[in-house]
Parts: sequence; C-alpha cells; structure tokens
Amino acid sequence: MGKLQSKIKYNTYKYRTEGYVEENGCTNVVEEYKQAHTDAVNSVTALNSDICVSGGRDKMVVAYNWRSGDTMKQFKGHDREITKVACVFGSNQFFSASRDKTAILWELNGNSQPIQQFPGHDMVVTGLAVNPDSSQICTGSRDNTLCMWDVKTGECLQKATISRNLVTHLCWIPRESLFLQTSEDKTIRIWDSRKLQVAHKFPVKQHIQTYCDVSPDGYYCVSCSSGFGGEGCEATLWDLRQTRSKICEYKGHFQTVTSCVFLPNGLSLIPAIATSSYDNKVKIWNQYTGASFRMRARAKAADSGSNARLARG
Repeated sequence: MGKLQSKIKYNTYKYRTEGYVEENGCTNVVEEYKQAHTDAVNSVTALNSDICVSGGRDKMVVAYNWRSGDTMKQFKGHDREITKVACVFGSNQFFSASRDKTAILWELNGNSQPIQQFPGHDMVVTGLAVNPDSSQICTGSRDNTLCMWDVKTGECLQKATISRNLVTHLCWIPRESLFLQTSEDKTIRIWDSRKLQVAHKFPVKQHIQTYCDVSPDGYYCVSCSSGFGGEGCEATLWDLRQTRSKICEYKGHFQTVTSCVFLPNGLSLIPAIATSSYDNKVKIWNQYTGASFRMRARAKAADSGSNARLARG
C-alpha cells in the first residue's frame, strides 16, 4: 500500500528471525497486496481483526481487508493529505486528521461522506487520539495546541496551549482518562483529559520525540526519537505506573525512528516492540532486554510510508 509499492505483483517475501525462528522450526511469510492509495501511506490503524484503515498523501482514507487484499471503501473529505488515522478497536467508527487543519469522523458501514468534522487548529493536525468509548477525541497540532472534542456534537470542549509544544503524536492510555503525547520539544507528557492538564512529564530526551504507543495493559509506554548516523535514532520504554521511570532503550537504527508499537500477544513467544526508521528498516526488539531480533528481507520499506509497516493485526 503506497506510492513506492507500484512494482509489487503479489510477490511473497520471506524473513527469518535468526536464532529465534530457526530454533522453533518455522519460517514467517509476509504477503504484500495491490495498492490501496495512489500516493504514500502516512498512517494506518486496525479497525478489527480483518480490516485496517489507512490515510495517505492522496487525501484519501481507505478501509482495507488485509486478509483478502481488497479495498473495501474509500473516503474523501479532506482538502490536503492525511497525517493520522485512529479508532477504538472493534468499533464501526474511525477518525482522520489532515494538513487541512481539521479532523473528521467516518463510519465504515455508512456512506462515504464525513459524519462529523472538527475544525479549530491554526496549523496541520499532527496528533489524534480516541478515548475508550469513542465519545471524545483529542487533537494536537504544530500550532502548540491540544483540543478535546465531543464526538457527537463536534464541539471543542477544552483547549490547551504550551509554548514550543509542537505535537508529533497522541495515544490514549487504556481504561484511563489519560493520554500520552510526544513533541518536537523532546518531551513526553501524560495529560489528564478531564481538565486537559499535564499530569506528568518524563525527563527531557536529547532528540525530538516522533511517536509513542501504550501497551494493551496500560502499564508501559514506548517513545522514539529523531537522529542521524546512529546518534539518537532510538526507542525508549517507560513505566506508566507509580515510578514512571525509564526501563529500557532500543538502539540500532541509523536514522530517525518514525514509529514504535507494542506487538500483539501471540506474534511472539516473548513481549516485543517493533520500530520503523528512515534507514529503511523495521526492527523487532525483546521488550525487556532491548535485544534486537535480526531480520533479513528483500523488500525495503519506503521512507515516507514506514509508519504503515507497523499496523496491528
């Protein structure tokens, strides 16, 4: 899926996790399907166990059945490229954010028109998170502002601005009224959505924080950073419980790490984290030790579409 995948002809690529996969006597197979977008894919999320939703530079939001490789439906309502897509897993609704300074609510089983729109930022929307019951969303922007929205009415409930807080990503903490935020000011913040106030600030990192994710149990979070030549270019595991301390760092990329996610249980015998980078690599890490499972693949991830490699499901 994406502009730079145009030469794919339903090829199948095999990769081996050296030491780990071989010892278990199995080889994993990755299948890549026909394009869902006419330009690079910027963001992807899992709507359910069969369907993912992606947003791209072509201004389109696409619902895609990854099991069959079929595009189910396309949604058009933004005037500029899509920056983020988000949803609550298992729901019929999903959201998109764009360079047109807005966010939009869509429904899979409805028509292809926007259900609700959320205008209000002065610059590109770069963060989008949905609360556990899909009743509210939070958006963040390069205008240093976060906004809480009522999904049903489209009303902006609260707005908070912090100088130099250029938002890069937002992620809701499961079963909590809290969400996580990364920023170009190198800070990772926990926000209380009830008053839209900062509840906790992790120690400032040395590089821009580009992305974050929260473990399904809500106990840990991972963030990743920009960098070059191996300086920076890392992901960091944090404890979200009482101590809220740094637990582990994952170092091995040589350019900016663009995305980091906790892998679902069942994909690995041990808890694992995946990262993607502008160095054209996706790496899988032992969550607790920081050891990398070395992967060998024929296909390179496109720089601009590397976030799309990390979809859950």
